Amino acid sequence: QVQLVESGGGLVQAGGSLRLSCASSERTFSRYAIGWFRQAPGKEREFVAAISRSGITSYYADSVKGRFTISRDNAKNTVYLQMNSSKPEDTALYYCAADRSVLPGQDASRYDYWGQGTLVTVSS
Repeated sequence: QVQLVESGGGLVQAGGSLRLSCASSERTFSRYAIGWFRQAPGKEREFVAAISRSGITSYYADSVKGRFTISRDNAKNTVYLQMNSSKPEDTALYYCAADRSVLPGQDASRYDYWGQGTLVTVSS
């Protein structure tokens, strides 16, 4: 069982920045692709970004491309989501998830382990 813990959420003004972290104590953390998803009130969960095991390959939802950056530090067992130029529509509960596949995907059903989420609120 891989445990994931998100942190870094909070309140930010539109145009501001936040950095979310997804940490794990799993010693084989580098064997998992990691994805970030979010769920806004009354909406379905949606894909945000994902990164491969090595960190070389990453994917982004069109809605965040150019504003968010996903990265990872396998030595620290941590994946980051840098959120810049935040918009009110970025307000959501953000989850990270782990997938055993070599390359990450946008389909939430392929992810095996999920964190509890961290809340991001962007004020206008």
